[in-house]
Amino acid sequence: MSSRIVIAGAGGQLGSSLTAQAQDQGRDVLACTSSHWDITDPAAAEAIVQRGDVVINCAAYTDVDGAESDEAAAYAVNVTGPEHIARVCARVGARLLHVSTDYVFDTDAAAPQPFEPSDHTTPLGVYGRSKHAGEQAVLAALPEAVVVRTAWVYTGGTGKDFVAVMRRLAAGDGPIDVVDDQTGSPTYVADLAAALLQIVDDRVPGPILHAANEGVVSRFDQARAVFEECGADPARVRPVSTAQFPRPAPRPTYSALSGRESVAAGMTPLRPWRPALVAALAASVTDRPITSTRD
Repeated sequence: MSSRIVIAGAGGQLGSSLTAQAQDQGRDVLACTSSHWDITDPAAAEAIVQRGDVVINCAAYTDVDGAESDEAAAYAVNVTGPEHIARVCARVGARLLHVSTDYVFDTDAAAPQPFEPSDHTTPLGVYGRSKHAGEQAVLAALPEAVVVRTAWVYTGGTGKDFVAVMRRLAAGDGPIDVVDDQTGSPTYVADLAAALLQIVDDRVPGPILHAANEGVVSRFDQARAVFEECGADPARVRPVSTAQFPRPAPRPTYSALSGRESVAAGMTPLRPWRPALVAALAASVTDRPITSTRD
């Protein structure tokens, strides 16, 4: 616990939660937002990362639809940037955790099973392909790095994530349509941040781990759960198909993550998704500022 933790992408959903937890635990934290650390700049990591640091890369191009029309930007942030970080970590002697995504998977099989880190990847769209290429670039530059895949991350507060949006809609009136043919593993951001810190402390080995709340659910059933927990009528949520809501980028039909192999490697399992949802909705919403950033 003595190593300095350097967080790239500290202004984002995960990065801010991770920063808050690490600071609450009294850790030495350098939290860098994108304005302080442009990971696509090859010189930036050289100026920030020091020997003995533990770097956690939460920075990512996450606009799934936008990536389809701006492939260069997606690859710069999701591939080139992480590779810069990994190369510097390898040179100076720093550890690296790199956060990736369930979008490296997809299946439309009749009886799919949650994916393990060792399973074959089939990324869809520019976003999924760029994140998969980023995993490969990181591990090629620093084989000791740990890639941590997660899925459907949310805060449940006032943001733009799925749970936050459903929470606001639950407070209104009338029906809403939610796709029932996309299935995955919802992950409460606070649980993910805690998992990352545990991986750091216990030196859980990779090369790839899965960190998502336990269980499998469709977007439709997740939305109904949010309505139920908010005291709204879940019958207001109506099932529709993805085909009825065409988007620029394809979405995985099934991308649920299994933690079995990761737990065997030493990672503490994340709690089931429904209790995590209850905790997220009950948590007070704060806009806590990052108090330790790069000047």
